[in-house]
Amino acid sequence: MRQYETGFVVSPGLSEEETEKFISQMAEVVSLRKGKMIKVDIWGKRKMAYPVKRFTEGIYVFFHYEGEGDIPLELERRFKQTDTVIRFLTVKKDPKDMIRRKRKKPAGEPPAPVESGAEAKPEQQAQASDAVKEEEK
Repeated sequence: MRQYETGFVVSPGLSEEETEKFISQMAEVVSLRKGKMIKVDIWGKRKMAYPVKRFTEGIYVFFHYEGEGDIPLELERRFKQTDTVIRFLTVKKDPKDMIRRKRKKPAGEPPAPVESGAEAKPEQQAQASDAVKEEEK
């Protein structure tokens, strides 16, 4: 099963009850399509960067879920049929990004030393090597 994140902006003109009802209806789509809802993140009413459909504010909602590819298609189909959704976007999450990796050092190995010349720019290194050659003469 793949993981998806669907973000959508709901019209601010709806009452709190209507908004909650709409969000729960959209969340049911995931379970009806045999998906697993991981997280529902409601940011609340926020000002948008620019007006969309004459709205300057919107209620931001994010669904994080697992399932097949038909779930985001069904959600987007329903978003298009209703006027309460101003904008929406679905992103397929990459499984590689889900794993947090920590690089481990071998137990007995000290940290690698930093050479003083490694930090200098190539021009400075060339000047320094020329100066060393002149001193040797």
